[in-house]
Amino acid sequence: MQAAALAGLLVAGVVGMLTTAPAGATGGGGSHRPHRHDDTLVVGHRGASGYRPEHTLAAYELAIAQCADFIEPDLVSTVDGVLVARHENEIGGTTDVAAHPEFAARRATKVIDGVNVTGWFTEDFTFAELQTLRARERIPAVRPQNARYDGRFKVPSLQQVIDLARRSRTCDGKPVGIYPETKHPSYFDGIGLSLEEPLVKVLRRNGYRDRRDPVIVQSFEVGNLRELSRLTDVRIAQLVDCSGKPWDFTAAGDARTYADLVTPEGLRAVARYADGVGACKDVLIPRTASGTLAAPTRVIADAHRRGLEVHGWTFRRENQFLPAEFRVGTDPNAVGDLAGEIEVFVDAGMDGFFTDNPDLGVAAVD
Repeated sequence: MQAAALAGLLVAGVVGMLTTAPAGATGGGGSHRPHRHDDTLVVGHRGASGYRPEHTLAAYELAIAQCADFIEPDLVSTVDGVLVARHENEIGGTTDVAAHPEFAARRATKVIDGVNVTGWFTEDFTFAELQTLRARERIPAVRPQNARYDGRFKVPSLQQVIDLARRSRTCDGKPVGIYPETKHPSYFDGIGLSLEEPLVKVLRRNGYRDRRDPVIVQSFEVGNLRELSRLTDVRIAQLVDCSGKPWDFTAAGDARTYADLVTPEGLRAVARYADGVGACKDVLIPRTASGTLAAPTRVIADAHRRGLEVHGWTFRRENQFLPAEFRVGTDPNAVGDLAGEIEVFVDAGMDGFFTDNPDLGVAAVD
């Protein structure tokens, strides 16, 4: 796999120089890229967000070039009902909207899932207006190298992400998968911009109709996934956070938490509407008081008994995100041994994972 890692680095440099090139130029399945034999699913988390500003076509292109099997767009809505790829509907931290005086009056404070949030929100913009903005690195203090790409890339629509995936191939020559997440679905329902029906409409229009197709839909809420399971036959994954509870449970006064979803009984219920679980990695293998990895929990084995695949998140190369035994040096932003961490989780039975660094993820499983 050393050759694959080197190929990923070489392609990364090419993509950096050819940011306006057609997606096929950097994401095609040409013979210059290695064939992957392992069946562990590698998901480019918001693209190759460890190397390019997240949720940009450049980040997705690079993830494909680095041999990711799937790319992950988080989905929010514009006022005219276009689904776009942003980590949150508040875009003050991920675009240059604050530098646009024509949009100054749209700065607002809203309650999103019970939290007061101030900024600019996608649901107050048309898609055409969003196209006048440019993406920025969300965590420049951690990834200053990504900030050099600020101002170069637009906010893509779900359709544009799908277009990229459909004209690309994985390193195994297969169709590139998409792993869309519906963000704050109850909130968007409450303002008349439901995410579920537009998502299913876009998927059907592009030929994504059943579980054989390269798409997995995910959410931290439960009710919208149950709805989606009735609207489409594509695969569904229930996201499980490290703590807390689904917002729709909170809104309904349901006492169940994410921890309840991964008990044997909870997983039995999840299996009625979903095909997999996307779990915070601490749910799969917690950490000790000293920050090292403890023994795996029963979650992976219990999920497998219910026929559910298990995808862990999020695997990042910087020391501050790694267990203590895989950190290198004391700088929290320095690069540690991500491959070593991933290997432990794969050995524990994890079926796939989300990573900001697909090249290192592929190296680990190969």
